[in-house]
Amino acid sequence: MTFLRGAARNPRSAAAAAVARPRASSNPNPTPIVIRDEPTSAYYDDLVNAAGRHGDFATVRNLLNKRVRDGCFNTGDTFRFLTQAETSLSALDDLIRALSSLDGGFPRKSAFDALIARLCRLGRPEDALRAAETMASGGFGLNPVTFHPILNLLTRRGDFEGARRVAGLMRDRGVAPDLTAHNYFLTAHCYRGDLASAARAMEEIEREGLGADTRTYDALVLGACRAGKVGAAVGLLRRMAGEGVSPLYSAHAHVIKAMARRGWAAQAAELVRAYAGRDRALDGESYGVLGTELMRLRKVEEARRVVEEMAEKGLIMGGEAARVLQVESQCWMVK
Repeated sequence: MTFLRGAARNPRSAAAAAVARPRASSNPNPTPIVIRDEPTSAYYDDLVNAAGRHGDFATVRNLLNKRVRDGCFNTGDTFRFLTQAETSLSALDDLIRALSSLDGGFPRKSAFDALIARLCRLGRPEDALRAAETMASGGFGLNPVTFHPILNLLTRRGDFEGARRVAGLMRDRGVAPDLTAHNYFLTAHCYRGDLASAARAMEEIEREGLGADTRTYDALVLGACRAGKVGAAVGLLRRMAGEGVSPLYSAHAHVIKAMARRGWAAQAAELVRAYAGRDRALDGESYGVLGTELMRLRKVEEARRVVEEMAEKGLIMGGEAARVLQVESQCWMVK
């Protein structure tokens, strides 16, 4: 049974795939393209997309082969010519055939992986599974990375049944889900505050002997915060520090936000200061999140002290935290 038969759930998508009509990919003599000196990945992306929009998949194939030889690897924009429009997706069969005839090894494997990632960004897991089935049938280097975008999409949607089917199909093809694959399930359950399902996901990770990485811990911290168990989340941060695991900055942000929104601004500030001095980038992020949350709680003076403390430490607040704090600070000054 193919991946498509085993996992497709959207009949409209399946119908669209069934009526896919060929385009100009059969052209055996693509228009010669002169590649400039020192090309970049973005430059090749533009060429691939121009050829793809014209249905010239022989040229697409040649460009995909040459870019790898030039050290210009595929990116998230490589197949940008594929859109939600049915006229665009009708070319998918021709594109898959073109990719199947790429140079073996990395050029073909990486192109299929990039295609699958693009299809998932378009919200089309069934079509992504079609590409994965072609990889499996052709022996094109199918591995867990191929399925990461599909599992990420399905679990973020809350389609755990579909995600479990995909994991089962992976095993049927001799591809064991890795820790990243399991983390998608864990993170989605934790985001919803479903600790019972998260516990089962964690048990499966432990049963498989996969250990835990920073994303595993980040998910557990998020789940504890979402479930209102902030003390447990702080305990996880301490456990990570004790085990020498460097947390994602978001793990600290989850706890700071949860504390502040429960009215524990002083404890949030204490947490930030307790971890200060270990990682300047983390300090900047944590102080920024704390300042932003204080502003949203209308604790202007406390937020101002945080900004002053950052200045004394020579920390730079960047990204969204800096923008929000600056805008809200100006609004309060006007009032």
